[in-house]
Amino acid sequence: MITTEQREKLRGWFAGRLPDDLFEELVEVTTDREEITVVGRVPEPRLDEDAPAAEREAAVQGRIQEFRERTRDTRIAVARDAEHRFGRKVSWGVECGPERALFTHVAAPVMTRLRQPERQVLDTLIAGGVARSRSDALAWCVRLVQRHTDDWLAELRESLEHVQRVRAQGPDAEPEDSPADEE
Repeated sequence: MITTEQREKLRGWFAGRLPDDLFEELVEVTTDREEITVVGRVPEPRLDEDAPAAEREAAVQGRIQEFRERTRDTRIAVARDAEHRFGRKVSWGVECGPERALFTHVAAPVMTRLRQPERQVLDTLIAGGVARSRSDALAWCVRLVQRHTDDWLAELRESLEHVQRVRAQGPDAEPEDSPADEE
């Protein structure tokens, strides 16, 4: 679990390390144990206001592809520095208009033990064509929970940060100089 301060330092490092002209705006820097994902905004293509939806969609996709190819060497150099510094892989994404696209990113395996009723849920999702495998079905379930519990998960993360701060003040913490020590 990463604290708010660590998240702010990570975002700050990327804000300082990324070339000013890479993104219009640094939208998001997220991390977990395996990966750091950096998402920035790129300018939308200029089109007539009455351009058809299909043309807009194709233009946005083209802009995203152009950005990905043009900035590959720069992103690799930044990722190499970040991976050395933070010990995690770096993945990239962009927002262009309403579209969000993530480039190559980590799909980390997660092992779990499930009892029969839980496996039956996954198997039902497979039989219903929602997922191709138990792994896909479990990922689908996680995304569903994530979508419907964002507020609850945010509150839980805040609570975990508080627990980490309290632990850091425990008996094994480095003592800070206090006014009594100065006398």
